[in-house]
Amino acid sequence: MSRWGILLSLFFLYISPGQGLCSLTFTGPEDPKTLAAALTEAMSDEEALAQTFMLGWVGAEPSPLIMNWIRDRKIGGVKIFGWNTEDTRKLAETVGALQQAALETRLGIPLLVATDQEGGWIRHVKGATSETPGNMAIGASGYPKDAYYAGYYIGRELAVLGINMNFAPTVDLYTNRESSLIGTRAFGEDPVQVGILGAAFVKGQKAAGIIATAKHYPGHGDTDLDSHGVLPRINASFEALWDRELIPYRLLAREEIPAIMSGHLAFPNTQAGLTPASLSSWFLLEVLRNRIHYQGLIITDDLMMNGATTSAGSVSQAAKQALLAGNDIIMFSSTPNLNDRVWTYLAASMKEEPGFRDRVRDAARRILETKLTHLRGAEAVPYIPDLRKVETDLPDPEGAAFFLDLAARSVTILSGTGEGIFPLHPEKAGKVLLAGNYLDFFSAGRAAFPDALSYWYSPENVAELQNYARNVDTIIFCLSDQEGLTILKSLEPLGKRMIVFSVLSPVHLEGVSGAEGAIAVYSYAPESFTAGFSAILGRIPVQGKLPFPREVRRVSPPR
Repeated sequence: MSRWGILLSLFFLYISPGQGLCSLTFTGPEDPKTLAAALTEAMSDEEALAQTFMLGWVGAEPSPLIMNWIRDRKIGGVKIFGWNTEDTRKLAETVGALQQAALETRLGIPLLVATDQEGGWIRHVKGATSETPGNMAIGASGYPKDAYYAGYYIGRELAVLGINMNFAPTVDLYTNRESSLIGTRAFGEDPVQVGILGAAFVKGQKAAGIIATAKHYPGHGDTDLDSHGVLPRINASFEALWDRELIPYRLLAREEIPAIMSGHLAFPNTQAGLTPASLSSWFLLEVLRNRIHYQGLIITDDLMMNGATTSAGSVSQAAKQALLAGNDIIMFSSTPNLNDRVWTYLAASMKEEPGFRDRVRDAARRILETKLTHLRGAEAVPYIPDLRKVETDLPDPEGAAFFLDLAARSVTILSGTGEGIFPLHPEKAGKVLLAGNYLDFFSAGRAAFPDALSYWYSPENVAELQNYARNVDTIIFCLSDQEGLTILKSLEPLGKRMIVFSVLSPVHLEGVSGAEGAIAVYSYAPESFTAGFSAILGRIPVQGKLPFPREVRRVSPPR
């Protein structure tokens, strides 16, 4: 090994447990670019390739296979999914064990430990972490400071668990109202506002020590299809993308966001044709690197998704194509065998193809530069979580107060409804029926209307619900999907006072004709239900604004 390699090995190995990388143990240049280049030079080809791998595993505890990938292959990162996270303390212990294994390898390079903690209904780390109002609530409040503090408090909770990278914010636009994949994960429809709120969220994450990752480049909002199952085709031209979906990325690149996730999405009316953007050098190198001048990491969405493998032919071919296209990290939701086809195919390609070898080593250098920039210093996320803080700091006590305030600021009274009906006090409401399918809706509703009847609706019990509804004065109906809309419409002929309590995306309100009042909240977090009923009672000022035009319109042509 060269002198630089030996010194850099010492640099990574001499750490204080639970702290970031310590000060350099040698004299010389300390900037991440120079250090990353020297460390890459000291690596074998297989060590460089391993840095590009980010793997998931099944179970609360680290599997023997994922530990082997860390110890023997020296992979660069792991991805935490919802199936790993029910027991928060166990998750912290697992993260510590994974990092300890990485730090004991030849070069002692720490892992990127990533998850999806967007806020709202995408919350992979469950257990004791906060349920939050989510991105569309931030869009309804309209305040960049709400985006900043959402990112900050979500980030503080991740940091307690040793998670140093978050696949958030989602900066997809809410262009297609029929999208069940994006929906309230979007800040809204306006690309400039989405970019501003996304940048504020990134800054909040950074303040908490977290590496933020914008997704799903170049934009998943103009389709109602899910790339987990198929390859969506979005018929927008590049000119339309440049002035719409790409605006948030253009803004975030100027703000030096550290990572962007590429999406498995086809844009046949662009130069990429039917090649997914995640596998397209035109989208990643020509547009993102050369035209937008983005310099950070590019990470694939899960390569086990059909949107990637259908196009490439196999997972191993998709992985190679992804790296050649410009991705620096290839992410897999499962753990392949150590000598799986993916690894052997890529390792053999490095030996046989100098161009591919150079691309992999360049990706490794960029990954190491990111680690040297973000995983050392007093503000960095600790490698080994402090289990005492897991017990005391989750959920974040300051964050709880903030998320309740955010929920209150985001409550929206829909235009054209509610005039003269709000505030609705119990004596004005008369006999109340709460009809819904969320426990927290009933809890908050009974706190607001103590004498109300409660009924959990489903398609199988509509007749019984109608019998209850005939004997009340006011129905407060929790609406979150098309099935609920069908049930609500079955109550309209009864002529009762109807208040619609919209949860998640309020697009289903377009099908409601007989409601006297309607409010919208944007998540099923307890704070959102509390805020919504407080607005109905007139206890808080209602200032939220719908973050997209009220009318529903199709942007993509019918299939």
